[in-house]
Amino acid sequence: MANKLNVNPTRQELLKLKTKLKTAQRGHKLLKEKRDGLMKAFMEIIREAKKSREKIEGTLARGFKAIIFASADMRPEVLAEALAVPTKKTTLEATTKNVMSVHIPQFTYTEEGEVLCYSLGLTSSELDVALDIFSKVLKDLVTLAEIEHSARLLAAEIEKTRRRVNALEYVFIPNMRETIKYITDKLNEQDRGTILMLMKVKARIAEA
Repeated sequence: MANKLNVNPTRQELLKLKTKLKTAQRGHKLLKEKRDGLMKAFMEIIREAKKSREKIEGTLARGFKAIIFASADMRPEVLAEALAVPTKKTTLEATTKNVMSVHIPQFTYTEEGEVLCYSLGLTSSELDVALDIFSKVLKDLVTLAEIEHSARLLAAEIEKTRRRVNALEYVFIPNMRETIKYITDKLNEQDRGTILMLMKVKARIAEA
């Protein structure tokens, strides 16, 4: 239910409120467009995240299966020695991009060197398979982290925008309309009172 604002019922105040109402209505329209745009971007990211996660989970399952087989074929100390000194190096750089005033992350992943850092004659071929899988999936994991963090940021902005839209639509704009109506009625009442008084004065003058 709309509530009247606590203002003086004057013509000047009426003009100010009408100007504020127009501004609020424009802002409401723009915020709704922003909310809809954010929702569209959010849904696209969610679909991308789902697809990426399903792919990664399948790949990791194959990698874990291979490492289990490798562990069964190798003595623990040989496996530990084979993995003790990795030669592959990875670098991750983070920047941001602007999506409808939301700064979402962009990760740049680079790698150099070989993932196989041990003597192939002393290790299981399943270990080679496992490390190759884990090495390749790492880039996908970075991409998934970027996507999911972007989704969280967009979701927070959607909620903030939704609250602002609702505040304008259900509180601020209705209250201003109610106040404008109240002031308009008051001014009309004053005008009718003034006209009635003038008519009485005119009648008395005519009788004199």
